[in-house]
Amino acid sequence: MTKAREILILMSIVYGQIDALNGDHVLKATRRTLIGGLVAQHLLAPVFAAEEELDVYFGVGCFWHVQHEMAMAEKNILGRSDMELTATAGYAGGLSTGKDPSRPGKSLVCYHNLQRIADYGSLGHAEAVRVKVPASTVPEFTKEYAKLFDKQGDRPDKGDRGLEYRSVIGLPGGQSSPFYNQVKEILQDAKGLNLMTGKGNDPDTLGKKNVWLYDTNSFPLYQAEVYHQMHDGFFPGENYPSEYNALNKKLFEAGRFVDTGCPDII
Repeated sequence: MTKAREILILMSIVYGQIDALNGDHVLKATRRTLIGGLVAQHLLAPVFAAEEELDVYFGVGCFWHVQHEMAMAEKNILGRSDMELTATAGYAGGLSTGKDPSRPGKSLVCYHNLQRIADYGSLGHAEAVRVKVPASTVPEFTKEYAKLFDKQGDRPDKGDRGLEYRSVIGLPGGQSSPFYNQVKEILQDAKGLNLMTGKGNDPDTLGKKNVWLYDTNSFPLYQAEVYHQMHDGFFPGENYPSEYNALNKKLFEAGRFVDTGCPDII
């Protein structure tokens, strides 16, 4: 039985709409069984609760819009509430990190800053967004990621140039991930994108229809500064609701976002 069917059966049980026929389940279609979105938050989370969760990340240009779309995917696919969101803007794919003198042993990767502290571009990192999701949903999140590319298979914000804005995906195990072939196929079928194994500090992908793949064990994502989290995009239509922006402070206070040690506005 598929997970989607399990959820439909659970929904029907809630509304008393399940019959037994020859040992099988027959779902009665009523208006109440068609309002799954209203109860998804209560049904989806328990279904996925026992499943292993993976940290994966996605990047294509500026991370502000990517974070919003991944947060919405968490709500729509997993039924997560605002305070359960894991979408985190950050930096990944570089071979080097800076050092924080105030925190011995802690690696530091920062946005461009006047102090020139651990600049992510100089260190070879790209902007990306990490989500922690049930393993079985990695393909669904990859499909949402593919939607962020334009019809030509490129990033929309072509004004941003440089390796900081290259397209990236991070999977545990990289090319050895059990999802490698499926992710590769999704990207190829959706936008004609090529999944390439990254070695770190890889060049920009603009105009090349490539996406660099990284093993998250070797190339983890470093959280970006708090002021970058839940930020509006800069394209028309990317002024997000104030409730979304307000999650910046709420999730910081809840410990989901942390002080990175970089120059920040908290």
